[in-house]
Amino acid sequence: SKGSERNDQEKENNVNNTNNVNTVSSTVNTAGTNRVNVVGELPFDPDMPALEDIKEPKKVIHALKYPSWIKAIQEELQQFKLQEVWTLVDLPNGKRAIGTKWVFRNKKDERGIMIRNKARLVTQGHTQEEGIDYDELFAPVTRIEAIRLFLAYASFKDFMVYQMNVKSAFLYGKIEEEVCVCQPPGFEDLGFPDRVYKVEKALHGLHQAPRAWYETLTTYLLDNGFQRGKINKTLFIKRHKDEFYGRTYILYGITSEKKNDGIFICQNKYIGEILKKFGFTEVNNASTPMETQKPLLKDEDDEKVDVYIYRYQVNLKVSHLHALKRIFRYLKGHPKLGLWYLKDSPFDLVAYTDSDYAEASFNRKSTIGGCRYLGSRLISWQCKKQIVVANSIIKVEYVAASSCCGQVL
Repeated sequence: SKGSERNDQEKENNVNNTNNVNTVSSTVNTAGTNRVNVVGELPFDPDMPALEDIKEPKKVIHALKYPSWIKAIQEELQQFKLQEVWTLVDLPNGKRAIGTKWVFRNKKDERGIMIRNKARLVTQGHTQEEGIDYDELFAPVTRIEAIRLFLAYASFKDFMVYQMNVKSAFLYGKIEEEVCVCQPPGFEDLGFPDRVYKVEKALHGLHQAPRAWYETLTTYLLDNGFQRGKINKTLFIKRHKDEFYGRTYILYGITSEKKNDGIFICQNKYIGEILKKFGFTEVNNASTPMETQKPLLKDEDDEKVDVYIYRYQVNLKVSHLHALKRIFRYLKGHPKLGLWYLKDSPFDLVAYTDSDYAEASFNRKSTIGGCRYLGSRLISWQCKKQIVVANSIIKVEYVAASSCCGQVL
């Protein structure tokens, strides 16, 4: 019956998380007793071909069928022990334990070849209550323009740019609030099944985790002679022998390649991933991202789109969905387009801006556009509708110039 099928499905979903388990759960000491094999050199492992056939499991009971996923789980739990992330305690009176869940991912190198399996234990932070489980949570995030600016300067100075990854970065951040979490699904302590973990470090999924990691990283860099940027708080600089050594940040999906005459930036790997994810690998290509002769307007008559395939949009219609699909078809035909930052180009700032008042007949709000260069290196650009109604071309141009100057500053 449909009712029994639904109950069976709910049981399966609960296997991988502890959100619906007793508010008290138990702990995992297996991290201290199991051996952990670091698989950073898996490309040379004789078992490497087997990894290609392993799909990312959705539930921990499926992951435990494969030795490589078991190793990944052991490695994650070992990090928890080394970083002294938590302690097993009885659930304090008046406290509620936050559920935990395993997330499994296949890690690939720059060639797209799978090199290892990654298991991560995350908390179900959506169940946290503000003012009880967390207070402050803001953490600055690097703007994409800052990353392009950094790479442009690196190409101009012919710097070698290094990228690093901090393993289990959030586990280094300390949290101030008293937070308790359930024991990892599938790894409960049989001796104390009703106990919970009191968290000392920032786990993935907690609202305060990004802020805790940023404060830890900032303290470390400042103590080691770095200076934080006055405007961009995510940029840290250290001067040594009249040269700058900057801190780079990872942005998922961006590939930068340093060559003898400059730096090339593109997103071909990320484009391939999203095309495969949404089933656009076999579609026809599009020559432009948007229709050049058909404006994208508010559509009151077209059929509505299924609410389960979009978020945070107002009154989305099929015509808008087709416009989005056209962008995917354009990306399929131009996956390797990118930005080329020449080493020998000057470093003078040049900004352009324009507005399209003549085409603003629909609601008298014109479209403004602009771009900023450092020499020949494109750093930022924009194309957006103005939020004010203009009654003259002069006013439109002033609004466009103001927006451009804001980007420059």
